Amino acid sequence: MKKIIFIITLIFSFPAQAGLSEYLEQLKTDVSATWSSSKYDVYIPLYAWHNRLTYDDEHIDKYNENPWGFGIGKSYYDKDGDWHGLYGMAFKDSNKHLETFFGYAFMKNWTLDSDGDFKIGIGYTLGLTQRSEWYYLPVPAPLPIAGIEYKNIAIQAAYVPGVKNDGNVLFVWTKIPLYQLND
Repeated sequence: MKKIIFIITLIFSFPAQAGLSEYLEQLKTDVSATWSSSKYDVYIPLYAWHNRLTYDDEHIDKYNENPWGFGIGKSYYDKDGDWHGLYGMAFKDSNKHLETFFGYAFMKNWTLDSDGDFKIGIGYTLGLTQRSEWYYLPVPAPLPIAGIEYKNIAIQAAYVPGVKNDGNVLFVWTKIPLYQLND
């Protein structure tokens, strides 16, 4: 519970300085623009790295780090070139059980080349996850994310903070454009 409170405090501490109501209004606008977008993506989970500094060998040996799964979502790039996404993913968790994650993500992007093809970014996702040990009840999961992108194909990652032998997982996936409907 402490880690969830810490993450929520971290995510909302920056917007609180500018005014929470302004932040929530902008979030509503961004989610709506993303929902209205005609750009669809496929998400493919790639790796779930358990931080070796926080896990003993017994746990590392039994945990799954190959989160086979699939997801789909919608993307929106705002006037600043920042990425917004609405998505859902289902994959094998660390215990080889089904886990789902649905959310909104924002990533502040910086362009690395003159053509604008290469980008790096950092941001956050606000989502709900469901896991077997929580009886598949939806649990809020605000997480930090980062990514690198080439022509809208991205490798993105979220870090799930935690305590000894729990959490502290770097979850990596790829985002591939599926198609764009005509506007």
